[in-house]
Amino acid sequence: MPVDTVTIALQQLKKQGYKYTQKREDIITVFVEANRYLSAKAVLHALEDEYPTLSYDTIYRNLYTFVEVGILEETELNNEKLFRITCLHEGHHHHHFICQQCGMTIALQMCPMDFFEQQLEGCQITSHRFEIFGVCKNCLAAG
Repeated sequence: MPVDTVTIALQQLKKQGYKYTQKREDIITVFVEANRYLSAKAVLHALEDEYPTLSYDTIYRNLYTFVEVGILEETELNNEKLFRITCLHEGHHHHHFICQQCGMTIALQMCPMDFFEQQLEGCQITSHRFEIFGVCKNCLAAG
């Protein structure tokens, strides 16, 4: 992930009328450095030394703001919301493989929508989401 991803994310926040705070920058930095899906609990844990009074409410409020602005993507796995930094630099439509053990993601360079559009002739598709869940090669090798 390019070094300026945090700067780009902060600029997106500012464009949408949100103020800069060091806490917001630090939350974004956690996602940029991890480059994988994280739970709110993982974010709280990563920031607890720097912000010992940080609450889940603050984390969730910022995470959902970041999703709304397009900085984070969200998914759900085992009834838990997970978030990751949006692929701000890739600039093309793609989907992800998500490791269920470590949260690592791999961008998939193919979209299955061509197939589904053929199957749904006459329908108007307004959006879609496609994710593949499994175990990555690193976790398989470690296990």
